[in-house]
Amino acid sequence: MFGLTKTFGALYLASLLMQLGSTLLMTWLALRLNGSGAAETAGGALMAANALGMVLGGWVGRSLIAQVGHIRTYAACAGVIAAAVLAHEFSMSLPLWLVLRALVGMAMMCQLMVIESWLNDRARTEQRGGVLALYMVASYVGMMLGQLALSLDEGLGIRALLAVAMVFALCSVPVALTRSAHPTAVPAASIDLRLFLRRIPQSLVTILVSGMINGSFYGLAAIYASKQGLGTAQVGQFMALTIGAGLLAQLPLGWLSDRLPRASLIRAVAVLLIVVSLPLAFDQAPSFATLLWFGAGIGFLQFCLYPLGVALANDKMEPPLRVSLSGMLLITFGVGACIGPLIAGALMEYLGAPSFYFFYAGSALMLALFVGQKKISGKHLQKDAPLHHPVTPNGMASCRSELARDGR
Repeated sequence: MFGLTKTFGALYLASLLMQLGSTLLMTWLALRLNGSGAAETAGGALMAANALGMVLGGWVGRSLIAQVGHIRTYAACAGVIAAAVLAHEFSMSLPLWLVLRALVGMAMMCQLMVIESWLNDRARTEQRGGVLALYMVASYVGMMLGQLALSLDEGLGIRALLAVAMVFALCSVPVALTRSAHPTAVPAASIDLRLFLRRIPQSLVTILVSGMINGSFYGLAAIYASKQGLGTAQVGQFMALTIGAGLLAQLPLGWLSDRLPRASLIRAVAVLLIVVSLPLAFDQAPSFATLLWFGAGIGFLQFCLYPLGVALANDKMEPPLRVSLSGMLLITFGVGACIGPLIAGALMEYLGAPSFYFFYAGSALMLALFVGQKKISGKHLQKDAPLHHPVTPNGMASCRSELARDGR
């Protein structure tokens, strides 16, 4: 592990800083909107705009990397993000914020494509599991630190935006100065939609629901917590604990998903998610301790869906198809992250904040009804399917697409 840290340490540090800035920005914007009296649908729309930008960034990033290379693409996008972050302070206009969120999402997707294609290209086959594990840890630590950083700006003033801009400016430093060999160009992958719909429908539904739930979490969970009377620092603690629980879930999940039927695990996680979500849905005024306990349980489960869906999909895809499969899963997650916050935000606006977790339960119920081991055929089962599972995208703040390439 020390050797991997030495080799890829600059990229891990850049990833940590990016996730710190991204999650701090998302939560700060949600709380700022809530404090100004904006409807919950506005928070959902911001997350949807971010997700849409991330999806579009998948195409933009490939073009930029091919034309100017990895480091120039990364540095240029860092500058765009820093400027767009500071531009939020010029106006509270929701249309402007939507455009800025889409721009930030697009630029950050390009950055993540640089990092992840770099890691995948330079890591040897026998290293990829360890490379991914450390990348996952760096990403989750960054997300947790971003939430805890809210306590540094209780008044939701400009200091948080300044911190986000500084973080994105600094994240280009380790990438620009790294001695690691530059990666080769990533070839474009075509996507055959009909093939994937026919062969892996349960995986696509799992990824879609994961996008809906995780997109709603990053866009609206802070608003829900604020509506329950939590202060800014407490909201950060609630969000950080939920994300931390998701990190802890990856170790037992990786072990279980390689030993038990994955479709059955997906259904079991969905059922448990319903059970854990409903108490918060029915409790109109939960205590802070209750929110922390149930939030951790929900986070432990919700961040399991994406890796299980990816693993189930790879089980039925030949190695030459796994590059395009990664793109298809990214698009599916992005669609879910676009529509989920809009639906959850509308429910919260018209039925109250606790309906946020009714949305969780309803989404999990849909998944439990659709996915099951009895519906899985062994027709296209691949014996060489990747064992290591990817980390859940950060509400479309990370594609993880390149790490799912064949031969990982």
